[in-house]
Amino acid sequence: MNISRYVKAELIQLELGSEFDPPEGDNGYSNKQLYAMKETIMSELVDLLDRSGKISNKKKLLNDLFNREKKASTAIGSRIAVPHVRTMQAREFIMAIGRHPQGYEFDAPDDLPVRLFFCMAAPPYDDSLYLKVFKALAECLRYPEFMNTLLTAETPDMIIRAFKEIE
Repeated sequence: MNISRYVKAELIQLELGSEFDPPEGDNGYSNKQLYAMKETIMSELVDLLDRSGKISNKKKLLNDLFNREKKASTAIGSRIAVPHVRTMQAREFIMAIGRHPQGYEFDAPDDLPVRLFFCMAAPPYDDSLYLKVFKALAECLRYPEFMNTLLTAETPDMIIRAFKEIE
């Protein structure tokens, strides 16, 4: 699967801009705070997806992504999250990549802050491509050297090159 054809420089943000206050006390963030943080982060990712020109309604897409996130966290561990949804708001498959140097609390199974976000949206009738990209992405993310390249890339083109080299 050639993921690099779906990774576009204008859909990569090397430093997500959302900032949050640290949790008060030793118990971490409350569920309400965590959901508010997730919604803010996903809003930033939807703004990235919207740059593609393949979104019909940003607000509805954000709502669809957030409702998907409420069912189960899309954080998969190892500082990675893959917010994804099949929705009528996507005209075709699109993927955005966001990165944050310190990471965000995102309810990851390993409790590590998420530094890399791969946000994907596809029309509901496009299961085949959606699943192929998801599987290929999971394969790529198994390699520590590839992950290190994504975390240290200084330009979006370096991220695109990393995908081309691993394929």
